[in-house]
Amino acid sequence: MSLEIEAMALAAEVKGVEGQPDELTLSETYSRSIVGPVSFKLSNLDVRGRSFKPAAPANSQYIIAADEVYDLKVDIEFNRTPLTELLMCLGTQITIYFSFEGVGRRAVEIDLSEMILTRKDVYKYTVVHTGVPARDGLTSGLYAIAATAEVGPVRNACSTKVFGHGYIKEILLQVYPAGAEI
Repeated sequence: MSLEIEAMALAAEVKGVEGQPDELTLSETYSRSIVGPVSFKLSNLDVRGRSFKPAAPANSQYIIAADEVYDLKVDIEFNRTPLTELLMCLGTQITIYFSFEGVGRRAVEIDLSEMILTRKDVYKYTVVHTGVPARDGLTSGLYAIAATAEVGPVRNACSTKVFGHGYIKEILLQVYPAGAEI
């Protein structure tokens, strides 16, 4: 990574969720003129298990059973320019790719995605993946989770190419075998 990109990444640090490392986020868009630049920020990458059975005395939302429902989410917020207003109104596709990188010999690497369409006069969205580790292919182990965003194309007769990419990294999630609760 070049020093300039590294400096940009450090400047983009966002305070994360307590108990998790701080987040790094950066985005790049290709429209820089005509009716204003379009940019977006990814933030609040988080995961939460829904079980009421404690896996640990504190019942950490980051330690879940293989058969437990969990929600993985990230926020994406766009700037407000005339071009952004038009793109939101046109129903631009936003695809978030959640990447699970397993740590340990049994933990696997899995990529999951969720897609939403933008709406008129809405500039901030929360994209959520609701899953179950066993159904999603996650085995027991520790996972570092990151998310990347792909903004575009527009989903109508005036379809365009993808015009933006971004990333946010990382939070940790531990999956343990189902039935191993205290």
